Amino acid sequence: MAGCVVLLALAAIGVNRASAYPPAVGVLSASKDCLACHLNNGPWKVESDVIIDILDKATGRSLRQADGTFLIAARRGELKTVLTIIGSRARPGTPAPYRNAWLYVDPARIADSSSLNKFAPGWAVNLPMSCRVVGDVVASYPGDHTTALPMTVRAGEDAPRETEMELQVMLTRGESVKAKPKEGMQGSYFRRTVRFRVET
Repeated sequence: MAGCVVLLALAAIGVNRASAYPPAVGVLSASKDCLACHLNNGPWKVESDVIIDILDKATGRSLRQADGTFLIAARRGELKTVLTIIGSRARPGTPAPYRNAWLYVDPARIADSSSLNKFAPGWAVNLPMSCRVVGDVVASYPGDHTTALPMTVRAGEDAPRETEMELQVMLTRGESVKAKPKEGMQGSYFRRTVRFRVET
């Protein structure tokens, strides 16, 4: 019963469902990343112009560490909300992405194609993936082409002390052709390491 209450609490957290939806087709397969279906042929190649950030929603502070990874830390049972920020710097000659897709995934669970949940075992989550149209205003990145969505996690009693996951990202323009995902859409693929820590 307690687990049901937690899941209901996570579901009740305000998420703009009209503007965000999951890249669900690939998630249900055993593909290791987006490039199993899509091309990495987009114009966003310069790493310094690509925005991939995770902010603590309560403080607005970036959770990026000195080594380039991100650290999300929470006590057991605590609801921790972060903002996933994806986008590109506004640069002359570089088009803005139209839609950004991202997925938090435990690489060890990718082969579990029977489950939609590829998140780290022991952690509850309300929005581990999304595909969102660019246009969110983010104070940390004024004037840039960004998307921003909250994600709330909760470390359960069985969550390990330290867990490492991947944040897989695609910036895209255009629309994929049905049954031909390598046609009609440009995309640039990126990957980041996100560490989850249970605090005592």
